[in-house]
Amino acid sequence: MLYSPVNTIWVLVGAALVFFMQAGFSLCEAGFTRAKNTGNILMKNLMDFCIGTPAFWLVGFGIMFGAGNGIVGSFDPLIKGDYGHILPSGVPLWAFAIFQIVFCATSATIVSGAMAERTKFSAYCIYSAAISLLIYPVSGHWIWGGGWLSELGFHDFAGSTAVHMLGGVCAMIGAAILGPRIGKYDKNGKPKAILGHNITFAALGVFILWFCWFGFNGASTAGMDSDALMETAGRVFFNTNIAAAVACCTTMIFTWVRYKKPDVSMTYNAALAGLVGVTAGCDAVSSVGAAGIGIVCGILVVLSIEFFDKVVKIDDPVGAVSVHCVCGAVGTVLTGLFATGVTTEKGLFYGGGLHFFQVQTLGVISVTAYVAIVITIVFLVIKHTLGLRADKEDELTGLDISEHGLLTAYAGYAMLPDISEEDGDEPVMVAQGVPVAEAVEVKKMPSLLDGMPKITKIAIICKEHKLEALKTSMMNLGIKGMTVSHVLGCGVQKGKPEYYRGVQVETTLLPKVQVDIVVSKIPVRSVIDVAKKILYTGHIGDGKIFVYDVENAVKIRTGEEGVDALQDID
Repeated sequence: MLYSPVNTIWVLVGAALVFFMQAGFSLCEAGFTRAKNTGNILMKNLMDFCIGTPAFWLVGFGIMFGAGNGIVGSFDPLIKGDYGHILPSGVPLWAFAIFQIVFCATSATIVSGAMAERTKFSAYCIYSAAISLLIYPVSGHWIWGGGWLSELGFHDFAGSTAVHMLGGVCAMIGAAILGPRIGKYDKNGKPKAILGHNITFAALGVFILWFCWFGFNGASTAGMDSDALMETAGRVFFNTNIAAAVACCTTMIFTWVRYKKPDVSMTYNAALAGLVGVTAGCDAVSSVGAAGIGIVCGILVVLSIEFFDKVVKIDDPVGAVSVHCVCGAVGTVLTGLFATGVTTEKGLFYGGGLHFFQVQTLGVISVTAYVAIVITIVFLVIKHTLGLRADKEDELTGLDISEHGLLTAYAGYAMLPDISEEDGDEPVMVAQGVPVAEAVEVKKMPSLLDGMPKITKIAIICKEHKLEALKTSMMNLGIKGMTVSHVLGCGVQKGKPEYYRGVQVETTLLPKVQVDIVVSKIPVRSVIDVAKKILYTGHIGDGKIFVYDVENAVKIRTGEEGVDALQDID
């Protein structure tokens, strides 16, 4: 076979860009979730690629591209067979293979975002392997390996269905079986916001993904050695960009009207929604068609996130189901409407009739059904054997510590707010470690008032994951306010040793939470007894309680002093 340097370089550059999408997914998912799970998210995105690579090399590639039948390819461990029937013109087998491996890893990594913050790492590794070994290769054979859908004329240029919808369906089923994160819904089923800890991470992740998408879609031409291929590549690049940009503008306006302010996180999700939606037909539609897909996806992603959050009650921390499953499916179907006939048969809006639209719809339905059935079996087997969901205490503590022994991803400092352990409890909102309302209302003053009833401050130092239970018990006791601070400290045991790269980490100062409560009418002993009951485990590190006499208290807003300043507290 005579190889083409231009085509080979083009495919390899595209493979490198698609590989770098793992960085984008890592940052995006980490930013949209809580700090206590950052290391776990990053680890999962790494292992998607590292597990998927040997899995696809050993089994998946042959199943997807082997010369089998219309349903499945062939079993070809280590890619030793002849793939001349499927190789792009002038592209060597191993260049094509690495390009397909990075696509496979992209499909698997989509799942981690929707199932974030409550999935066992061991379970995640198993179902990630299952996606790369079997699920992705079989449906991929139907679409790109010469299978029955490709014979019908189904068109998915770079993977709206083959990659993104597949990953989104797996994410939806997994999130549904897992159930929502602790505190996501109150006792009445109303969703509560669990804020992502770093919007900067999320934004950078989206920009990386947008940049890499030019390789994801553009290099899917698999060549640049002819006028036709160069023209197609230019069209693909332009349509990819215009769909994402228009989707962002649409979502910005839509959320501005709907929520009275333009929503930042939704607008960033919209960029990915537009990219996913146009991926199926970026070679086949005009710029107008690409913009139309962007508009549809820009509105749909908002409504879909609300639908899954409020109606179906599937907890998806990053919006992966809406972005990848919903917009991937819709973008594939819309190709049957907007295709101009330049690389496929004409779509319905361009005089092509219903045939192409029906084939696109059939492809989406069949892939969805296949993936949903197989991944459900995989998840249920894991759930009833190894276990799919992390323990309640591990989830509250954070998967960084429970799954990886990582104190935090931020050198020992954990971040709040967190969500209540019990449904129906409101979160304690913390800014720089101090509740904003309390910081301006309560302040210790150096003056002494004769005859003033006794005021006592109780400082409770405890583990972070016990905060919500402690807060709830204090509220039930009648205390209406408290100050929560992040602190570092240790007792006589000098902390528990942890290891990083095999070297012991000096952990003499461990992250704790300090809860300050000031009382006058409520008995101090009642507060102490309730706190001891809630915090006691019998293990090292349960915490301590300190009791102080308070000279005075002044409410800055009204000028009230003494017990009068505490009326809103106890």
